[in-house]
Amino acid sequence: MSKQDLSHSVPPSSSRPSVTAKLINGGVAGLVGVTCVFPIDLAKTRLQNQHGKDIYKGMIDCLMKTARAEGFLGMYQGAAVNLTLVTPEKAIKLAANDFFRQLLMEDGMQRNLKMEMLAGCGAGICQVVVTCPMEMLKIQLQDAGRLAVRQGAASAPSSSRSYTAGSVSSHKRPSATLIAWELLRTQGLAGLYKGLGATLLRDIPFSIIYFPLFANLNNLGFNESTGKASFAHSFMSGCVAGSIAAVTVTPLDVLKTRIQTLKKGLGEDSYSGITDCARKLWIQEGPSALMKGAGCRALVIAPLFGIAQGVYFIGIGERILKCFE
Repeated sequence: MSKQDLSHSVPPSSSRPSVTAKLINGGVAGLVGVTCVFPIDLAKTRLQNQHGKDIYKGMIDCLMKTARAEGFLGMYQGAAVNLTLVTPEKAIKLAANDFFRQLLMEDGMQRNLKMEMLAGCGAGICQVVVTCPMEMLKIQLQDAGRLAVRQGAASAPSSSRSYTAGSVSSHKRPSATLIAWELLRTQGLAGLYKGLGATLLRDIPFSIIYFPLFANLNNLGFNESTGKASFAHSFMSGCVAGSIAAVTVTPLDVLKTRIQTLKKGLGEDSYSGITDCARKLWIQEGPSALMKGAGCRALVIAPLFGIAQGVYFIGIGERILKCFE
C-alpha cells in the first residue's frame, strides 16, 4: 500500500509538536493503519491487475476467495514490507512537508493555497525514495495468489476451472528478500525503482490535493480556546481529504500497479512504460479499467487518515518522549 501521507494541520507555534514527536506519530499511525487496512489494499492490487472479472468480481469476492484459499495470513501477503518501511516513508514525507511549508510560508502558518500545494508536491517527491521500492516488493507479494489461481485455472480442464482452496495454499509463497536480491543481482538498483515515473505521477498529485485540502477543511473547525480543531472534525477532514485525493489519482495508481507487476499471467500484457500501459489498457479493457480499485483505495485511505488524526490528537509521540525526560 502505498501510504500517501498521514499529516495534520499546523497549530500555533507554541503548541506545535517537535519534529521527533511528529515522526513518532507518523510511524505509529502508519504501523497501525497498515495493519488495519492491508487486506483491502491487497484486494485493490489484485483487482487492478486482473483483466476483466475472470477471477474476482469485486472487493468482497476477492477477500472471501483469498481467505478461503490462502487463509487469514494470505490477506497480509506483503504486509511485512510495508510495516518495515512505512515508518521511514512517513518520516520523510512529514519532515519534507514541514520543511517546505517553513521555506515557502512564514512560520508555515498562513493559508496560501499555492504554497501549500508546492509544499505537498515537494513532500511527494521526497517520499518516493522509499515508496517506490516498498510498493514494488509489496505488489509482487500481493499478486502472487492471483497468479497462482490464474496459472492453475489455465492448466486445468475447462470443466474444473474453479477457485478451490488448494489452488493457492499449495503454491510456494515468494519472499520479499529473495525478490529484492534477484532484482539487485539482475538489474541493479534500477530494478527496485521500476515504475519510478508512475509512482511520482501518482504521489505528487495526491500530495498536492491532500495537504492543502486537509489543512483548509481542518481549519474550518479551528477552536480558538483549544488552539486546534476537535477530534471529530480532524477525523472527518482527514477521511474526506484522503478519500478525494485517493480516488482522483486512481488511474495513475492502476498504471503504476500494472507497470510494477513483474510476473504476468497467461495472456496478460507487459508494458514498456506509462504511455504504452495507458494505451493498451484503454484499447483492450476500456476507460473504466483506469478506475479499477477506486472504491478499495477510498476504503484504505480514509481509515488511514482517521487513525493518523487519532494518533496526533492523543499525542502518542509527545507522551513517549515525556517518558524519556
